This record gives sequence, C-alpha cells and structure tokens, in this order.
Amino acid sequence: MATEAILTNKIFLNAALPLLKVIATDVPGLAKKFEKTHCIYQVSALDPEAPAGKYATHFTVNSGEWKVCADKVATNAHIELEFKSVDAMNDFFKGKIAPATLPKMKGVLKKPVDFASFMAVLLKMSSLLNAKEAPEDEETQQLMVKCFFYLLSSGISQLNKNGHEAVHDWAMKSPDRVYAWAVDGHPEVSAFLRVKAGKTRAGRGVYTRAMPFFTMRFDSLKSALGILLSTDDMLESTKAGKLIMDGAPEFGAQIGDFMLQVGAYAQG
Repeated sequence: MATEAILTNKIFLNAALPLLKVIATDVPGLAKKFEKTHCIYQVSALDPEAPAGKYATHFTVNSGEWKVCADKVATNAHIELEFKSVDAMNDFFKGKIAPATLPKMKGVLKKPVDFASFMAVLLKMSSLLNAKEAPEDEETQQLMVKCFFYLLSSGISQLNKNGHEAVHDWAMKSPDRVYAWAVDGHPEVSAFLRVKAGKTRAGRGVYTRAMPFFTMRFDSLKSALGILLSTDDMLESTKAGKLIMDGAPEFGAQIGDFMLQVGAYAQG
C-alpha cells in the first residue's frame, strides 16, 4: 500500500492538477492567455524511488488546446515547477508555503509570458479549491462545483488505485455500480465514478449508459457548495430538500465518508 505522502501526492497529480485544463478553458479571461501558446508545462516532485527519479503531471498546450498527461514525466518540458520532494509538493499545495516547500522554476526566462499564464491558472485553482464560502455569481459557483465534483470522483478512484485500505476494500467487494454527483438544472457540472470488482473509473458529465446506482443530487449550485465547503450540515440539507440521495441512504453515508477522506488529503 502507498504511504500517506504518496496517496496525497497522487491526489494532487491525478485529481487536482488535471483541473487546470477545466479552469483554463472555462474561464474566458484565462482561455485568452493561451490562444497563441505552444508549450509543455510540468509539475513534478523529486523522489529517488520513482521510476524516472520524480513523479509528475504535464500538460501540452497548443493554441488553447490542452492535453493532460497525468502521472507522466515529460523529458522535454519547456516550463517546470520542480519540487525537491513529495512532501514539499504536498505541503505547498496545502498552503504551507515556506522557503523549504517552494519549487525550482525551470524555463521561466525563456518563456516568461507562458509562465505567467500558467501561474494565473494555478492561482485560480487554488482560490477555488481553498475557498471558505460560496461566491455570489453563478458562473463562479458553476466552475467551483464542477471542479469539486471532478476532484472527488477522481480522488476516490486514485485512493482505490493506490491501495487506500478502506476504499480498496469497498471497491473489491463492489459489483458493477455507478455513483454520481449532480445539480438539478446543471448537467454540465456532473461527475460519476464507476466501480466493479476492485477497479474504479472516474468520469465527467452525466453517465448515460444506465441509471446510476446512487446519485448525490443537489437542488442548486449554492446548496452543493454548502456541503462541499462544509458550511452546511448534511442532515439539515437533506431535511430541507437541498440534498437528495437518489439511492439507499447508507450508500450516501459511505460516499460522503470517502469524499471527506479526499478532502483531508487535498486540504490537510
């Protein structure tokens, strides 16, 4: 089983960082910055036990088109944020910013504009995932809910794939089932997780091949953020009809627990 540090790192590399593509393409002001960009960006953490000496996720951006290569090391990155260790990267993304956690920034002088654009998206992601309360405008609410749903579905899958004991045990015992997250009237923010005999696959959008086994559904974006940001009580939200469990309540509690575990890894 992976260590706690590696589990945390996999959440960042394979669930959180891929959100950069979502943010960079959904926010018009950020999308504009990459219209003429041709660059390979990489975020990595050095580790002597890693096959390539580091763990990394990289992005190939060409004229605004993003390709995400999660958990893959690029040897030809133009711009790279390279952390000296897995722990340093984990601490940095949890907001514990100090000289010891700052990454080495490679390629900045050769592509300063592209570097600035990438940092703008990173900062936007940080502001969304570390928000303490829901924003007032619906556009930002929509983006935030989408990012959280994607993070949670991918995060639970990553915990399973990397041997988290409770999640992997649950997945091993599961028949073919789909768990989903949704908001009424906003199919664009939907996400799902398919589980079958120990294997998991996270997906974005509405699962259309069959009715999901269980859906955690909210009546509005604001209601979803109340639970996602832990500003509302889950039981009270259920009583008020803000949160609807489409399926047996015990499965809602189970998924809710795994959501909290992903949050704990991602935010400390």
